[in-house]
Amino acid sequence: MNLSVNSIAERIPGYSESQVRRIAGPTVTPMEESALKTGNPGRVNKAECQTCKQRKYQDGSDENVSFKTAQHMSPSEAGTRVRAHEQEHVSNAFSKASESGGKVLQASVSIHTAICPECGRTYISGGTTTTKIKYPSENNPYQKNMKNLHKQATEGMNFDAAV
Repeated sequence: MNLSVNSIAERIPGYSESQVRRIAGPTVTPMEESALKTGNPGRVNKAECQTCKQRKYQDGSDENVSFKTAQHMSPSEAGTRVRAHEQEHVSNAFSKASESGGKVLQASVSIHTAICPECGRTYISGGTTTTKIKYPSENNPYQKNMKNLHKQATEGMNFDAAV
């Protein structure tokens, strides 16, 4: 978990907020916090670690979307590209629904994060798209049963006393 620069400056005596920001940037990883506490800020390495360099992203769905083959992307572009990829799934849901006369009731995207075990940085680890589509199908036994129940519940409700 990255910590705010202000909270680190308060917890580590001898470092002002501006000094922490110069060393670690806008957020502080656990590894950077440890280096600051031990008084060795030179150990803080902003370069990409080996694990981050080898991280690849791949889609596991059966839809025709990007990332079907594993590919590397820099941590700075991962958020944008993963969100764009998940939007492809949302677009596919709307297309699928319109082809069959259905209606998208709900579409949501979750972006997942994780912490690199080697360097302690937070990174985008993937995403999940959830969609709910309603299709009009009168041949569905559930739909027929619901229609009959509604008919039985509403019979006799239209009472006209003037007649």
